[in-house]
Amino acid sequence: MTKPVLIDTRGNPLPKAEAGRPVPSYEAGDPLSAELSGWHPSLWSADAEWLSERNSVIARIRDLVRNNGWAAGAVRRECESVIGAQLRLNYKPNYHALGLDAEWAAEFAQQVEAKWQEYNQDPGFAADAERHNTVAGLMGLAYRHYVIDGDAFAVLLWRPERLAKYSTVIQVIDPDRLSNPFDAADQDRFRGGVEIDEDNAAVAYHIRKRHPFDVGWGTAHAFEWERVERETWWGRPVAVHYFDKERAGQTRGSSRLASIVEPLKMDHGLGKATLGAAVLNAILAAFIESPFDPAMVEEGFMTQGGLEKYQADRTAFHRDSRLSLGGVRIKHLFPGEKFSMNNVTQPSGNFEPFELSVLRKVASGAGMSYEQLTQDWSKTNYSSARAALLETWRGFTARRTSFTQRFCTPIFGAWFEEAIDLGEIELPEGAPDFYEARAAWTRCSWIGPARGWVDPVKEAQAASMRIEGGLSTLQQECAEQGLDWEEVLDQQAREREARKRLGLPEPVTKNGKPVDEPDDRRPDERGGDANA
Repeated sequence: MTKPVLIDTRGNPLPKAEAGRPVPSYEAGDPLSAELSGWHPSLWSADAEWLSERNSVIARIRDLVRNNGWAAGAVRRECESVIGAQLRLNYKPNYHALGLDAEWAAEFAQQVEAKWQEYNQDPGFAADAERHNTVAGLMGLAYRHYVIDGDAFAVLLWRPERLAKYSTVIQVIDPDRLSNPFDAADQDRFRGGVEIDEDNAAVAYHIRKRHPFDVGWGTAHAFEWERVERETWWGRPVAVHYFDKERAGQTRGSSRLASIVEPLKMDHGLGKATLGAAVLNAILAAFIESPFDPAMVEEGFMTQGGLEKYQADRTAFHRDSRLSLGGVRIKHLFPGEKFSMNNVTQPSGNFEPFELSVLRKVASGAGMSYEQLTQDWSKTNYSSARAALLETWRGFTARRTSFTQRFCTPIFGAWFEEAIDLGEIELPEGAPDFYEARAAWTRCSWIGPARGWVDPVKEAQAASMRIEGGLSTLQQECAEQGLDWEEVLDQQAREREARKRLGLPEPVTKNGKPVDEPDDRRPDERGGDANA
C-alpha cells in the first residue's frame, strides 16, 4: 500500500519536519527561525514589566524633553491640543435620572458653572495647594505629568484655615514621590506605592513627603511616607490617579513616549555630529601649509637650532605681516609656505531622509501627525492636511475625554459636594440626595481648545449645513472651536441690542437677508463647495 504524501496548493510535496521537531503553527513562534532565533523577550505581568524599569525610562524621557527639540515640541503640542489654556466645564445634570425637567436643568447648569468659575479663577489661587495655579492650570500640569511620566496624580486637601470661600484644595503630586515605604520591593499588595486589595483595586497610596532627589534630599523628609486613602468612608475622593490601563492588573502608568526614546536619541546624536561637521567646515576656510613633512621635522630636531630658528622667523614674520582673508588683504607668505583653500563639504545628503523617517516614527508613537510634530506643511494640500488633522484630532479628543472623566470630574464632584454643604448650590425639593445620585448630579463634559480651521470658508459652510441638516447642533460645533454655545448666543443677543441702540444695520447673508432669518436657498445656490 502506497504511503500518502502531503502536497501544497501547487501539487508539490510538503517538506518533511526534522526528526523530533514539529512544524510550528506560527512562524513567529518558531524557536529555530533564522530571523527570530536570538529574540527571546520575557513574558511578565504588566507591573513586573514596567515597575522595575520605570525610573530609568522616565529619567531618559525627561532628559530628551529638556534637551531635544522634537521631544519638547511633541509634549508641548499635545498639552496645548488636549488641555490648552484651560478646560471649561460643560455641566449637564442627568435630569431624567433626577426626575426633573430640561428647563430646570438648563437654569441649574448655568448657576453651577458660574460658581465653578468663581472657584476655578480665584485670583488668589486658593484652590492650588502651592498657591500658583488656577484649577485649569493644575489640570494642565497633571496632564503634562501624564504625557511624560505616564501618571497624573493629585491629592484633595481640606484647608479651611486659608479663609477662602471653599476649603477644597488640590495638590498635584510628582509621580516620583509615589513609592513603597522605605523603597521596599514590590509585593502582592504594595506595587509602586499603590496599595491594592484582593480585587487589584487601589485602596490607598503611599507618598514620600519629598522627592528622593530634591534639594536637601538627605533630610528626614525624603525618607518619610504618608499613607493617603483613595476616598473617605462616605465616598469623597481624596487621591485621584489617572493613567492608561493597557493590561489587566496594571497599577502604574507607563509613558507612551517610551517607544520613541531610542530613535530620538540616535537622531539627536546624529544631528549634533552633522551640525558640528558643518560648523567646522565653515570655520576652517583656509590654511597656510608649512614646508615641513615628518621627515624634515625629525631632521630639524636633530640639527641644533635649525627648526627652532625657522619657527621663530615664521612667527615674527606673520606678526608683522598681518595676513587677512575676509578683508582680502594677503600680501605674501614666508619662504617655503603655501596658501590653500579648504574645500568646504556639506553634511551628508542622507541625513535629511533619515531624520524624516525617524520623525515619522516619533510622530506615530506620540499620537500625532508628522506635520503637527514638525510644523512642516510644505508637502501637504488642503485634503491631506485636513485628513491628518482630523485623524490626530480624533486621538486628542479621545485622550481629553478619558482624562477629564477620570481626573477632572472627580475633582469637580468633590467641589460640588462642598458647594452644596456650604449652601452655595441648593438642590430642588423632592430631588434625590447628592449621595444617592452622585453620578447624575456630577455628570458633565469639558470643553478644550479649538480644533481650528484649515479652510475657514469651507468648514464654516459645512458646519452650517450640518446644523441645518440635523446632523449636528450649535453646541457640538461651538465645542469643537472651544466655545460655549450659550455664551455665543448671549453675546450675539447683546450685540444685536447694541446695533439697534446705535442705529447700525444687521449683518446680512449673501442673499441679502439678516443673519437671524432662515436662508431658504439650496446649498448649491449659496456659493462655495456644497460638498465641503
